[in-house]
Amino acid sequence: MSVCECDCTGGSRAHNKTLSQNALFGMGNPLLDISAVVDKDFLDKYGLKPNDQILAEEKHKALFTEIVNKSKVEYHAGGSTQNSVKIAQWMIQEPHKVATFFGCIGTDHFGEILKQKAAECHVDAHYYEQGQEPTGTCAACITGDNRSLIANLAAANCYNKEKHLDVDHNWSLVEKAQVYYIAGFFLTVSPESILRVAKHASDNNKIFGLNLSAPFISQFFKEPLMKVMPYVDIIFGNETEAATFAKEQGFETEDIAEIARRVQALPKVNKNRKRIVVFTQGSEDTVATVGDKVKVFPVLDIDQNDIVDTNGAGDAFVGGFLSELVQEKPLEECIRAGHYAANVIIRRAGCTFPEKPDFH
Repeated sequence: MSVCECDCTGGSRAHNKTLSQNALFGMGNPLLDISAVVDKDFLDKYGLKPNDQILAEEKHKALFTEIVNKSKVEYHAGGSTQNSVKIAQWMIQEPHKVATFFGCIGTDHFGEILKQKAAECHVDAHYYEQGQEPTGTCAACITGDNRSLIANLAAANCYNKEKHLDVDHNWSLVEKAQVYYIAGFFLTVSPESILRVAKHASDNNKIFGLNLSAPFISQFFKEPLMKVMPYVDIIFGNETEAATFAKEQGFETEDIAEIARRVQALPKVNKNRKRIVVFTQGSEDTVATVGDKVKVFPVLDIDQNDIVDTNGAGDAFVGGFLSELVQEKPLEECIRAGHYAANVIIRRAGCTFPEKPDFH
């Protein structure tokens, strides 16, 4: 079963498709990740769970100042979608700028760092820059193998469809793409931008991928999520997000394979492509719908002692997956590349990677 439902290339897919620039399009919240090892007291002080993703509230504002003053704080270009397209570009290597990224930053030092980091990764980033709000940040509070993420969207929240996405020279980059990916986090910012891109993909029989991203998306952004769902060709999520989505939708099952089946069966506009559902489960098998079946794909073994930071694992999995998807590889290959990328990233601090991948 190929990811591309119609055999649009004819013959075997084992060939390496010559990739054009801007073939992969991502849009989301560009954030500067600030990560530091903290203790349980720190988590308790700010009412944080060891493993979670939340949006910063007033009570978390002091956390950002406190974490920056901690010893051994690290800065990395982040934001879920940006991480994924960055990893996809790293997996692809050549040509540069296969991946495009849209998002909003501030006209400040952190914004300059994000621009520099995107350029270093050969991602074609086109930021909407505004001066009202500073560049967004995400505090990654690490305790052991766990990480609690608190995102202060700031500028990322100011993305403006009319002033950026709809502008002709930007929209032309959207039209150039064949594969689209947006993390569910962006539903909190610009659902109308997501819908325009999703409808474009659906109308042109291109591939649109969306991530459930965090339990709070399925809980509190249910309406925009379900508005875009009919246009989603590939839905990603982890076991917790899948369970929360199922609960919110009244599926009345906690069985991950059954949840995958039910998500696949949700209404879909473009009937030429059967929806693909991919649920990762940390160190457990990845579950995915393959045609009418649900299959499991074992992850790569890793020694617990080699795990440095699981922070970027989900984003990395999607990045690896997208790198093969954009080359029209079969689903099994996309998942294998996802597992490879995640396995590399969890051995390192932040969503960082060595110079070149070693994926065959």
